[in-house]
Amino acid sequence: MRYGQFLKDEATIGFVAPSFGCNIEPYKSSFDNAQKKFKLMGYSIDLGPNCYEGKGIGISNTPRLCGEELTQYYCSDKNDILLSCGGGELMCETIDYVDFNKIAEAEPKWYMGYSDNTNMTFLLTTLCDTASIYGPCAPAFGMDKWHPAIEDAFLCLKGEKKIMTSYDLWEKESLKDEENPLVPYNVTEKTVIKCFHDNSVSIEGRLLGGCIDCLVNLTGTKYDNVKQFCSKYKEDGIIWFLESCDLNVMSIRRAIWHMSNAGWFDTAKGFIIGRPLVFGQELFGLNHYSAVTDLLQKYNVPIIMDADIGHLAPMMPIVCGSNASVKAEQGKLTVSMNYE
Repeated sequence: MRYGQFLKDEATIGFVAPSFGCNIEPYKSSFDNAQKKFKLMGYSIDLGPNCYEGKGIGISNTPRLCGEELTQYYCSDKNDILLSCGGGELMCETIDYVDFNKIAEAEPKWYMGYSDNTNMTFLLTTLCDTASIYGPCAPAFGMDKWHPAIEDAFLCLKGEKKIMTSYDLWEKESLKDEENPLVPYNVTEKTVIKCFHDNSVSIEGRLLGGCIDCLVNLTGTKYDNVKQFCSKYKEDGIIWFLESCDLNVMSIRRAIWHMSNAGWFDTAKGFIIGRPLVFGQELFGLNHYSAVTDLLQKYNVPIIMDADIGHLAPMMPIVCGSNASVKAEQGKLTVSMNYE
């Protein structure tokens, strides 16, 4: 597994928009303020050509231009790390124009983003054997006062923090809008990590995962190298971290069935499931717990749910591809990542 160089003082932070760009509020103001904060901290900025674009369908620009930007800026020596400008809807079309062979041959570089960026974070790991960070997109760094999760993401980029712990409260309803683009997370709900099969859990394995919406879309395509990846790291085993955005509980269950039948989970050591955006939904007696656990229990490994990963902030940064020790007990989660 390849790991990028950590963010040094006075380094250059690159920004790309392979999914949505920051062309509308509240994202534009948040992104502007994030750059301002980074500059005040002594960092230089390298903006990709699509960062403020909104010409595309579900992405910032045409798939070709988005893919070319991503390849160029990843392989460039003019920036030291890459942050995505945002998630979106159709980054899957972007990856047809990403040169993963060229990226695999380039010096490894940290790339951070989540949601639609699974199309890059996951494939960097499974196709290029390069670790990535499943964490907040660039505009989140523009909030007036950083939440500890944003601080954790920044420290992860700097290599100064490898042990992440769950946060006390989470955000059910955001206060961020066009008129209030810089407000912090509105955390009001108590975080309770749930463990299935046991009251407490301890797992070791290699972290792999992302947004289920994107992962199930990749399953069975030419970009699906998961079984080969899992075979390579079979001695470690895989700890899957999964979360969802647009899927309802039925769709979550169908996606889990799809990935399971594709053989993705055959070497699973455990599962960390983030709070879905449809947290608390129930359809025909199916809730967001049984949507997952009913199908994953056959693997007879721990299942941790309602983790701080994904679309209901805050989210702990997860280094996809890293070897990790995971502990869950008394409603708390700790993920200790080793870069080996």
